[in-house]
Amino acid sequence: MIERRHVALPIRIGNAFETQSGLQLNAPRIYGVLAEPAGAKSAGVLMHPASNLMNHYLIDSLADRGMAVLALNSRYCGGDQTLLMEHVIQDLGAGVRYLRERGYQRVVLLGNSGGASLTSFYQAQAERITIDRTPAGDPIQLLAEDLPPADGIVLMAGHPGRSRLMATYIDAGVIDERNPDATDPALDVFDPAHGPPFSAAFVATIREAQLRRSNAITDWALRRLRSLRAQPGGVRDEAFVVHRTYADPRFVDATLDANDRAPGGNRGDTPQQANRSANNLGRFTTLTSWLSQWSILSRADGPENLALTSVPVLQLEYTADAGVFPSDVAAWTKAGGGRVENHRIVGAAHYLYRQPDQLRQVAEATTDWAAAR
Repeated sequence: MIERRHVALPIRIGNAFETQSGLQLNAPRIYGVLAEPAGAKSAGVLMHPASNLMNHYLIDSLADRGMAVLALNSRYCGGDQTLLMEHVIQDLGAGVRYLRERGYQRVVLLGNSGGASLTSFYQAQAERITIDRTPAGDPIQLLAEDLPPADGIVLMAGHPGRSRLMATYIDAGVIDERNPDATDPALDVFDPAHGPPFSAAFVATIREAQLRRSNAITDWALRRLRSLRAQPGGVRDEAFVVHRTYADPRFVDATLDANDRAPGGNRGDTPQQANRSANNLGRFTTLTSWLSQWSILSRADGPENLALTSVPVLQLEYTADAGVFPSDVAAWTKAGGGRVENHRIVGAAHYLYRQPDQLRQVAEATTDWAAAR
């Protein structure tokens, strides 16, 4: 096992009340670990918008095969309530810059799960900065010096983006955002009366209702933000709760977007339990954060950003993934065109838990591909 070095990197100061820590607000740092084998010629950066990756399952597997790995946490590690994707790419840039400063000429972005859309968003802006405001209208200063481009992207069980997740995971049946018990039974994917299997008409109705609910929250967030900022003193943001956000029909009916998965999703409990849990996708959020990461206005759509990049892409499909589906794989492939090299990791579940053979395949495919760039 390669020894791990703890890393603390300075980042740009974010928004007021982005953190409750005055120390972090005034002298912000992000933290990670670097596994650096002797003679490594390529390096990869692992980052997720909010998850702690300092003990990620790939660190040792990649380092043992000769790749340096920086597993770096964003400023929002452990909680995405105030997360702005525009700040997360600044954090990822700090990691890329750090590896360049250590002399690595070949740096690849390792986009695992929710990190996939982050990497494509980062690379798109690193190649050509186009954003100067968040979806809430707040100015954001993205500088070329903070966003050095990487040399390639690896998508590992890659979600296509938080806005797409919300539009397909959110519970279509909720009819009152303040009362999660108020639902439309005709839109209940967990009611056995509807299936599985689900009819194509039922799925289409669910998808329309999901998008309608997600967009209604976005419209309300924009109105509420305008109202707050028009008040004396100008309140800049506000917290709220989004109930029931884990009700994709594909969690119940494994014949939809079929792969090798079992029904049930990736959340451990049954989808019904996860849907009503106290902590799930977007459960606690703010107006500005909803707009930046969960809404249709988010700039962090994975495939859309991948289409704006120019670097080679390796996509590793975990064929038993219960949360990333063949249509997602196809969307990434279409966006990257001829730049995307696809590999199927047969039988791999989303977290590769107790799957040493599939873990080995992922590590080998990644290091072989990176070495050939």
